[in-house]
Amino acid sequence: MTDRISPSGSTPAEAEAFLAAHPEIEAFDIVLHDSNGIGRGKIIRRHELLSFFNNGRHLPISILGLDICGEDVHETGLIWDQGDGDLRAWPIPGTLVPLHATQPPRGEVLMSLYDLDGNPMTSDPRHALQRQVDAMAAEGLHPAGAFELEFFLLANDRGPDGKVQPARDVLDGRGSHKTEVYSVDHLHGMLPLFSDIYAAADKAGIKAETMISEYAPGQYELTLHYRTDVMQAADDLMRLKRIVRLQARQHGVTACFMAKPVEKYAGSGMHFHVSLLDAAGRNVFVEEREGQWNPTLLHALGGLRATMGESMLIFAPHANSWRRFAAQSYAPVSPTWGVNNRSVALRIPAGDIKARRIEHRPAGVDANPYLVAATVLAGIRHGLRNRIDPGPETTGNGYADAQDAPPIPVDWRQAIEAATASAFLKEALGADMHRTFTAIKAAEYARVSRTVSEVDFDLYLHTV
Repeated sequence: MTDRISPSGSTPAEAEAFLAAHPEIEAFDIVLHDSNGIGRGKIIRRHELLSFFNNGRHLPISILGLDICGEDVHETGLIWDQGDGDLRAWPIPGTLVPLHATQPPRGEVLMSLYDLDGNPMTSDPRHALQRQVDAMAAEGLHPAGAFELEFFLLANDRGPDGKVQPARDVLDGRGSHKTEVYSVDHLHGMLPLFSDIYAAADKAGIKAETMISEYAPGQYELTLHYRTDVMQAADDLMRLKRIVRLQARQHGVTACFMAKPVEKYAGSGMHFHVSLLDAAGRNVFVEEREGQWNPTLLHALGGLRATMGESMLIFAPHANSWRRFAAQSYAPVSPTWGVNNRSVALRIPAGDIKARRIEHRPAGVDANPYLVAATVLAGIRHGLRNRIDPGPETTGNGYADAQDAPPIPVDWRQAIEAATASAFLKEALGADMHRTFTAIKAAEYARVSRTVSEVDFDLYLHTV
């Protein structure tokens, strides 16, 4: 087969250099991420890698039209409407890395899907983010950012009550059902696992930083280094989730990225820190005068507030996502903003004003970071274009200070309806990605709605 020019910018030289540097690696995970953030692809053998970089790899168009269970969603238009034909996946430059502690040794490379003529396949979430990055670049702005990763480490088996339970320490088997928030000693019991997570992140070129014991039994947070390339920040988050899941499994516990796995405690967020740089690398959110907010920052906040309601399906995409939103649970319940205030949706962290940024707090850890970032950037652009006033700062309890805030959906069904009807979200994601995402969510809602759950039997079996 004749070698092709990769539309992703990848080159065979990258694969050749990697193979020469890693003679021990026998196979590679080739991974793209669908609208739910699920890594889909193949494991190829070592001898197939160079062909992948030379010619790409055929994958069916339906791979991006699957629901959370891996079932086709025909309403996406990606299945029989197009004959489930093959498109071509290409490797993403710079994402070819070794995986830590795999036997036999394996590597990994991220990929994106393209039409056969080389145009981006517009239901690929990574391309949706690239559209917004390119649009900002045309306006002289370059988004930088980082995601926070909150997650639970759970025992592989359920408790006697059928509920999930915190994992015992991998160091010595010690257990705890306390809220060990910020306990350093509690972290020690998971150090062998955390050490492997850091080692795997380092091999992948990810700058994983602070580990925290969070506000629920078995809950942790891992922060990531700020990136001047917001696409790389989203890649970091996607790869780190796979790393945590794999390393936890190798240590005999389960890493859980549900937004709300334990009903009595706070859920897991995926806070997105974002700032904008100009062509010279200057942060355009920095105050121009002492004690006076930068209008660019205020307009960005205004755009995010104005578009949050119709965007909530991106930030809370699953039935379980909506169980995370409750007062005094560190999950925002309205589009408020404030400084150094963890009860609001849009927080301006305290500290060095030269590092001024917005901490966008609504998204759960179950959301797709490519789509979250694309939607946030579109909201910021909306605010800047229309010079939207964000309204007064919330200085106290953001759970109680929501009278003048724009409304947001109260449940998953409302969020699906709002997103489906949203002209803003259609522009933010692109028409094809918008149709694909909302069709998949509607299909998942129908699946959940027709399922008879244990709570139904508990409430009604012997009662009505």
